[in-house]
Amino acid sequence: MKFRGTPLILVCGAWGVFWGAWSALLPAVKDQLGASTPELGLALTAVPVGAIPAMALTGRLARGREREALLIVTVLFAAGVAAIGWTRSPAAFAVTLLLLGAASGALDVALNLATGRAERESGRRLFQPVHAAFPVAVIAAAPATGLARQLGLGTEAVLAAVALLVVAAAAGLLRLPMGRGPAAGGHREGRRRWSHAAVLGGLAACVLIIENAVEQWSVLLLEEHRAASAVLAGAAPAVYMAALTAGRLIVQALPPVPVRALSLVAGLGGGAGIALAGWGGPGGPGFGLGTGAGPVAVSLAGFALTGLALGPVVPALLSHAAADDPSGTLVSAVSAISYTAFVASPLLVGALAAWHGLPAALAMLSLLALPLLARALRP
Repeated sequence: MKFRGTPLILVCGAWGVFWGAWSALLPAVKDQLGASTPELGLALTAVPVGAIPAMALTGRLARGREREALLIVTVLFAAGVAAIGWTRSPAAFAVTLLLLGAASGALDVALNLATGRAERESGRRLFQPVHAAFPVAVIAAAPATGLARQLGLGTEAVLAAVALLVVAAAAGLLRLPMGRGPAAGGHREGRRRWSHAAVLGGLAACVLIIENAVEQWSVLLLEEHRAASAVLAGAAPAVYMAALTAGRLIVQALPPVPVRALSLVAGLGGGAGIALAGWGGPGGPGFGLGTGAGPVAVSLAGFALTGLALGPVVPALLSHAAADDPSGTLVSAVSAISYTAFVASPLLVGALAAWHGLPAALAMLSLLALPLLARALRP
């Protein structure tokens, strides 16, 4: 891993540093723009809008030149990060986010393609540790950014520092040995390949819908429905991310675990965890746990179980796709399909919450574990 994985881990970590810092910077960005909450929310939709077409394009262009493509899109991402700090109007902010989203989506696909090729050429398992770097960086960057704001640093300074960190990580890619030219195609062609991509991408999307829901709604659940303090509620995403990281590193430390076994663990543990988080205390239909079990502690335990069980699944699916189709077509397709989760998740949880309330909405996401169970239990 020293020669193949470290540059990829550093890029994924730097990518996570931005998104961790970004969540902590949003209040300051909102003030900087003078935008209302609806205006800010509308502008933020530019990220997935820019990302999805860029992912499809990158999948076509990066195959056979994975290291160079990852280097270019990482530098472009750094430029987009720095540019955000200098925007002063909601319209300019939306355009900048559109470009940033495109660069981030391209980075996602290029990183997965590069990791898949590095796995094949080194014979080492790399997807789990590479993907583990992202949540670790998010956990570290969010409070560090909050401290920087408290010390008086503005958004320009924070984002410039993050951009420099991303560029430094990109420079490390020059040490990454990578074969040149496209790899030979896999055994699946045409419709079979795309149906396989739809299955793997759909499974990954189920996981990412739950993950995005925890990131966006867990704090609100604890504050408004569990009477948690702001500090304790703010720990919910970190608890999830820490457990997610642990799950990935545990699987990396074990002998190779089949995707079917990981899907079974994810379907059972992930489904039970998110149901426990949503229904495990006052404010939901409940599992009979009541206040004696501590509603905040029960929900935090549910988020931890969810992250631990679901964490290894997406890297394992991508690794399976990379091994099944060395050309990289399957990896790029799975990456793009799974990314639709970040568009669907806020809409789905919002609609379910309007129907039955937020606790039940999060608990009902346990139904998304059923496809994972079906995958694990199929003959």
